[in-house]
Amino acid sequence: MTMDTQPPVANRDPYGALRFRDFRLLIGGRFIAQIGEMMVSVAVGWELYERTSNPLALGMVGLVQVIPVLLLSLPGGYVADRYDRKWVTLISQVVLIGGSLLLAVLSLTQGALPLLYLTLAIIGAARAFNNPAEGALTPQMVPPEHYYNAAAWGSSVWQLSAILGPAVGGLLIAATHSAAAVYLVNAGAGAVLVVALLLIRSRQTGFAAPDEPPLQALRGGVRFLRGAPIILASITLDMFAVLFGGATFLLPVFARDILLTDATGLGILRAAPSIGAMLMAVFLARRPPFDHAGRMLLLAVAGFGIATIIFGLSTSFWLSLAMLAMLGALDNISVVIRHTLVMTYTPDAMRGRVEAVNSVFIGTSNEMGGFESGVAASLLGPVGAVAFGGLGTLVVVSLIAWRSPQLRSLRRIGDDPMTPEPSASLHEIPLSPPQGAD
Repeated sequence: MTMDTQPPVANRDPYGALRFRDFRLLIGGRFIAQIGEMMVSVAVGWELYERTSNPLALGMVGLVQVIPVLLLSLPGGYVADRYDRKWVTLISQVVLIGGSLLLAVLSLTQGALPLLYLTLAIIGAARAFNNPAEGALTPQMVPPEHYYNAAAWGSSVWQLSAILGPAVGGLLIAATHSAAAVYLVNAGAGAVLVVALLLIRSRQTGFAAPDEPPLQALRGGVRFLRGAPIILASITLDMFAVLFGGATFLLPVFARDILLTDATGLGILRAAPSIGAMLMAVFLARRPPFDHAGRMLLLAVAGFGIATIIFGLSTSFWLSLAMLAMLGALDNISVVIRHTLVMTYTPDAMRGRVEAVNSVFIGTSNEMGGFESGVAASLLGPVGAVAFGGLGTLVVVSLIAWRSPQLRSLRRIGDDPMTPEPSASLHEIPLSPPQGAD
């Protein structure tokens, strides 16, 4: 979609995006691959703790994967804009498959831990290139009137994989007494996505200017966001909501010391946000928040803050469970609206860089959210830490609503005239439109 594209007409078909062949291929392959990734997240932690019995070894897993993402996401976004995103995603997936196979070899041979961490760092680097490119594929597969629906189905698939992946991974480890089987299954899951990508026919319609220096192109992405207040406000809002709303990081403490439940109860509590989010995503696919999208986004994040506070103060298992499900549902509203905003207002030649900035913001807030929750809990106790996080979220919503009148007054996504001027770095190359529904 270019900046000259007409505003999308609302489409309430709950299966609208799924009627496009290429989107079905992408979301189906992504679903299988994401289940594999979720399985690996369980397997790596299990294997490291089995070998070291050291919690610090678990903390290193997140660190060695997030550093490459932070360092390479912006260059990855430029690559996604400069070259064909389908092939960038495909090559990244091949590297991820290789990384998973190497993890299997290291698991079977009890390879040195530094080699395992190096492999995880390579996987993190591949994701830094994969995420911006893959995230920017959807708009070239479905027309703008189906962006809401595509975002809702994408979120549904992610949440379902977040529920199924860890469970399947745990069962496979229990059956084989080895993490290697999980790594091999993940490699196979990645191969499914590779095949799906090879079958995709839709083509990219905009590329970064080939003669533009990479550093200038990266700055162009930042300039674009600074000139797109609606996109910037929505990304910032989500980043701080994740940063302050870190109730899930303290779930083990709440389960044992406050709600007085066991490991089974903890597992149920952990599943609640994903279940709430998945149910909301299915609901949004049928009843998308077309009207007053800006206000709906602000209210959803404000509700997220209120639900966080109630969870922090609750001593009832069932009330806490309900609030966790509510957190997932409200967060999903935010995710669907934000993704639709980004797809609608970002020109095709800039999508990779905008997705990269989004990845850095959200990835950083996820990691820092756990750190913030831990520090706050050590100072204020778990109840005070979660309540403080909820209050912080409400403060951020108030500030964004005050400082971003464009977002506050946005009625229907695509109707707002305040879109940024096209950057000189944009180089639109007219190719083929999204493949028709079939």
